[in-house]
Amino acid sequence: MPPAALMPEALPRPLLLIQTAFIGDVILATALLEHLHRTEPGTPVDFLVRKGNEGLVQHHPHVRQVLVWDKKQDKYRGLWRLLQQIRAGNYGRVITLQRFASTGFLTAFSGAPERIGFDKNPLARGFTRAVPHIIGAGVHEVSRNLHLLDPAYDGPVPAPRLYPTAAAEAAAAPFAAVGPYLCIAPTSVWFTKQFPQEQWLKLLAALPAHYTVYLLGGPPDVAACEALLAASGREKTLNLAGKLSLLASAALMRGAVLNYVNDSAPMHLCSAVGAPTCAVYCSTVPFFGFGPLSPFSRVVEIEGDLDCRPCGLHGYAKCPLGHFQCAYGIETRQLLGALAEAEQVGKG
Repeated sequence: MPPAALMPEALPRPLLLIQTAFIGDVILATALLEHLHRTEPGTPVDFLVRKGNEGLVQHHPHVRQVLVWDKKQDKYRGLWRLLQQIRAGNYGRVITLQRFASTGFLTAFSGAPERIGFDKNPLARGFTRAVPHIIGAGVHEVSRNLHLLDPAYDGPVPAPRLYPTAAAEAAAAPFAAVGPYLCIAPTSVWFTKQFPQEQWLKLLAALPAHYTVYLLGGPPDVAACEALLAASGREKTLNLAGKLSLLASAALMRGAVLNYVNDSAPMHLCSAVGAPTCAVYCSTVPFFGFGPLSPFSRVVEIEGDLDCRPCGLHGYAKCPLGHFQCAYGIETRQLLGALAEAEQVGKG
């Protein structure tokens, strides 16, 4: 038998991260990939996402394998097949970043020695460690997630990170080569998180004419961006919604003088590539812990208090009181002020 000093060290068992929610949630979870790469560079990390979001992390340098759950077709049989795949994966740790029973089920019955999630998950009793999840107190979601890896973590909030592929960079390059440009991602899944068209039109009319402006979004946002473009009549404005992948959009946003976004996924895209950000908050507030993390980040919200704001964590299909003053009360000068600051930073 060889001396103990000459015996090869056992390789660490792989770790599985689970985040099958929205695009922004997956992007924020990539901060954990960076943390793991720094603290456990030898640990293989797999990532489970919902179908449609796999493009964000398929070519991520710190992800070994991407598992995909199709929630729209064969949802529960697919969940059972995923459980079998996870149990066969010999994971040392399975960590769910969600508070829903489906991902709690995958974690609790994964067979992993360490099964970790938030205490609000309905299946938290099947976890070996359940971590408190507290919305508010200014704690960022990235920090909440990091506590799943290290309950004692008390360091700075690291930004998430995406790595646009060569194809994504090439898709963005022609649009980035036009000279100084701005990006606007005007839509959101939630109505009360979305700055209204009338308000975006005021900004488009006030922006300096030398800027090219790109309207960004996914395939569901094409019509809204086209309507905004047509109503604005602004020259040097292009609708790129549905034409660029998420990673290509991130690559384009990285080179913008400023990116105007809602409290939604494009804000997190900016954070993941260090793109300059102006985040417009309507019904929600940064205090919830989902704010921008780019080196240059500005939050614009209504000046003064509204008794009804915030009205919810995610937003609503319409303003509960009908006035939507948290959006209509924001002044165009506030948005232009963020641009003036970004321009000064760019000159420096």
